[in-house]
Amino acid sequence: MLTGGPLDVLTGDYLAELTLLILGRDRLKDPARGYARTFLRQLEEGLGLAREHGVTLVTNAGGLNPAGLADAVRELSERVGVPARVAHVEGDELLGGQDWGEGVLTANAYLGGAGIAACLRAGADVVVTGRVADAALVSGCAAAHFGWADDDWDRLAGAVVAGHVLECGTQATGGNYAFFVRDGIDVRHPGFPLAELAADGSSVVTKHPGTGGAVTVGTVTAQLLYETAGPRYVGPDVTARLDSVRLSQAGPDRVRIEGVRGEPRPGTLKVGLTRLGGFRNEVTFVLTGLDLEAKAALVQEQLEAAFSRPGARRPREVSWSLIRTDRLDADVQEESSALLRLVVRDADESVVGRAVSGPAVELALASYPGFHVTAPPARGAPYGVFGAAYVRAEAVPHVAVLPDGTRVDVAFPAGEPLAGRAGEEQRADAEGGPAPRPASSPVQRAPLGLVAGARSGDKGGSANIGVWARDADPDIYSWLRDTLTVTKVRELLPETREFDVTRHELPNLAALNFVIDGILGEGVASQHRFDPQAKALGEWLRARHLDIPEVFLP
Repeated sequence: MLTGGPLDVLTGDYLAELTLLILGRDRLKDPARGYARTFLRQLEEGLGLAREHGVTLVTNAGGLNPAGLADAVRELSERVGVPARVAHVEGDELLGGQDWGEGVLTANAYLGGAGIAACLRAGADVVVTGRVADAALVSGCAAAHFGWADDDWDRLAGAVVAGHVLECGTQATGGNYAFFVRDGIDVRHPGFPLAELAADGSSVVTKHPGTGGAVTVGTVTAQLLYETAGPRYVGPDVTARLDSVRLSQAGPDRVRIEGVRGEPRPGTLKVGLTRLGGFRNEVTFVLTGLDLEAKAALVQEQLEAAFSRPGARRPREVSWSLIRTDRLDADVQEESSALLRLVVRDADESVVGRAVSGPAVELALASYPGFHVTAPPARGAPYGVFGAAYVRAEAVPHVAVLPDGTRVDVAFPAGEPLAGRAGEEQRADAEGGPAPRPASSPVQRAPLGLVAGARSGDKGGSANIGVWARDADPDIYSWLRDTLTVTKVRELLPETREFDVTRHELPNLAALNFVIDGILGEGVASQHRFDPQAKALGEWLRARHLDIPEVFLP
């Protein structure tokens, strides 16, 4: 990014819910840690290039210790002989501020971009933050550059939308893109996206010349839908209206984003909470050939009996799942095999350690024919839990520590709560919206993915699936809107039936967004599902067959 073309600011997003748990455990071992050390290794090479090209660096790699990382950057600057004015933002750490409950390891508020803006206005070359909203890395830079006021809602909303497009890197340039085969996008080495921001809040998403991947309305739509919920994208700077976003192809690898409307920020800030949830162990048995159900039942009965031996303690949670990857008369042994997965959890490590691996090993010569496992049974490993709380914004300090050490309070006045606005969104019940209109052409049973793209992801214990019409075709979108009701999605994805599912319509993007509350249990670190971050939930939906008008099929 530093050598591929012109840049004013290079941002780096290093934090995810799981990352904060990892950093929290690091800090328990050494209080001086708690930041992303990979950033320092990258800076060894990158700082000189950045200063040579006049590029400012803004990153949330400070994690739980932004002041510590800022000091480390200053030391590196002196060691490599590259002068740099370093500033940082703090105030998000709330662990000691109140009682968050037993076992909470980290508690960090999602700050906005005001602290970043203050550091940049003071002439910082490198700005380090802790937990800020991902898009704040961009909105803070834009506010500083253009001199926006704290209540320039539409402009701030435009920058937040641009930041959301950029925050997952190459997901906006063809990475993880549903139509990469059909569109012929070379995603072996996709280039990173960049945004050309304008003073009115509009932007153009593009990438450096000669880099791989592609920037299209489709790739940008996919990222806009990633890890979102309703039309209101609520953040600490502004509430951006995703249903106002307009996209257009402005040239090869150039997509214009405009028309974004903003509303006042809420009066509360989200606080991400992580804690150790206990210990987890897993054994995957391979079942091959005939009588797979009987083989699965045998080993399950044997292990359950072992858990009930005198003196044994049954783990708090024991779950079994039979994954039918087998097919009849297979030419390859692996294709003749299914997987039986045992997952156990408990607060006591010993209950999920040898107490599980020992009985599993003992069955090796005394169970079903062809007994083997995918990996040797191991000790129990700790798993984490993510949760969220909300606090009044004025209760959270937001401090910019400028390059000269001056501390500036940049906390915003509290905004208004969003109470009552949810009713404006389309909340579909179990019946799921309007009844489908009769098809105007003959239909054919085919995969949904032939006419619709999808992108899915996680937010705590919930998952979302954004679905958009191929090529933003209005007729396909109309059919999707009428067909993909909540009831239909539950029919296509039976694993969602026990959860609350909400559907949101985004007609400007020719898209629908489904939020499945609770399907990921207590978050990614808890490893609740086979796909713990719901990354492939959308691809499963695209692979399901339903009656599609032939006129829409390729």
